[in-house]
Amino acid sequence: MLTILGFVMIATFLVLIMMKKMSPIAALVLIPALFCVFVGKGAHLGDYVLDGVGNLAPTAAMLMFAIVYFGVMIDVGLFDPIVRGILRFCKADPMRIVVGTAVLAAIVSLDGDGSTTFMITVSAMYPLYKRLKMSLVVMTGVAATANGVMNTLPWGGPTARAATALKVDAADIFVPMIPALACGLVAVFILSYALGLRERRRLGVLSLDEVLESETRAGEPVLVGAGGEAAAGRVSFTKGNSSSANVGSGSSGGSAAADADADSDSDDDDGFQGLDPNRATLRPKLYWFNAALTVLLLTAMIMEWLPIPVLFLLGAALALTVNFPHMPDQKARIAAHAENVLNVTGMVFAAAVFTGVLTGTGMVDSMADWLVSTIPDGMGGQMGLVTGLLSIPLTYFMSNDGFYFGVLPVLAEAGQAHGVSSLEIARASIAGQALHMSSPLVPAVYVLVGMAKVEFGDHTRFTVKWAVLTSLVVLGAGILFGII
Repeated sequence: MLTILGFVMIATFLVLIMMKKMSPIAALVLIPALFCVFVGKGAHLGDYVLDGVGNLAPTAAMLMFAIVYFGVMIDVGLFDPIVRGILRFCKADPMRIVVGTAVLAAIVSLDGDGSTTFMITVSAMYPLYKRLKMSLVVMTGVAATANGVMNTLPWGGPTARAATALKVDAADIFVPMIPALACGLVAVFILSYALGLRERRRLGVLSLDEVLESETRAGEPVLVGAGGEAAAGRVSFTKGNSSSANVGSGSSGGSAAADADADSDSDDDDGFQGLDPNRATLRPKLYWFNAALTVLLLTAMIMEWLPIPVLFLLGAALALTVNFPHMPDQKARIAAHAENVLNVTGMVFAAAVFTGVLTGTGMVDSMADWLVSTIPDGMGGQMGLVTGLLSIPLTYFMSNDGFYFGVLPVLAEAGQAHGVSSLEIARASIAGQALHMSSPLVPAVYVLVGMAKVEFGDHTRFTVKWAVLTSLVVLGAGILFGII
């Protein structure tokens, strides 16, 4: 009964948010509370929620101060050179913009933190998508899938969890999987190229010069990329099945419109402006200090000198103090990022209700045991393949902790009984991470959809199929290369 109720609860949650019948935060709270009563353990709901909040509180703290820290770094211009390079490559071609989104997300994912990746990627690419009226779910889908593949880095989480759960070396899991993961990343780039071509066919190709001219005539605020480059060029604009454009190499500068003008474009832009090269928060004289501080912070994360929430707390405090020594400026920066902080941390604590009920009522354990018991005896020798296939839905429907510490040891034990090594099982277990990063139980995904102003249900409907395909590519490549 617990197994059935667990699956029904998850399905109910996904259906309601995808149909937009409930907001994610309301669904994360009310649906598990209702099912807790159905299970007959309503009297323990408070304990389950507090346990869930306690488990996720460090994550919420990390996200809170990470958003403040990287928000300040974006404000002061640390990432402007990266953004400038991506914008130069993208120009105003939808295909290049989507590919640039995938490349930027993959590069920034090297720090192992999904929230950081999404904050930087959305801050850089959102203005281009909005100005050219491109699909924002394409941006969120590509960014999430690219980050999911890169999330398998040893310091990203899943690989370390698999190594800990099965008592093997993380390097022995990750290094042999590099060719398979590279195939997954190539699949993301191919996907971004195909989606970009689809956007190009839908919208045509238009230079940002022409965008700026048309919007200036309409009295709308102009888009400015970091560094002031508007990626210009004289390009013919063609709708429909256009396949040709003569892109020049010129560039032009500009500046963001005044706040008073922003209101006239609120329906189209939601008040979001690009990275204005003349913004008052830039601190060019402190560029190398901020770069060194960020490198030090990421190094400390990788080396585990201190808990990650503590590192970001210290980093945010130091960044604010050095870059904005005056109290009114510090308050202004905190206020500027308060909406993102509130949205994300609120979602994390709502997710704590969901995970707390799943775990406390025993639904997760019951679902895992049922899934393992359904594996036919004849598949024992193919436990690597079975583990890889199971990792795709299971890491979506439950947390990484639940899968790697609850389900994976059982799968590894079954594999060993049929001569399949724990290392093969561990490698197969990370194949599903491309989909995992779009799970409603991953706090970072709410940073992505929140900053991109995309409904979580829309993101899910668009992304799941492509993320599953990418995960299957990783798994198939692992089997083909004899890694799994």
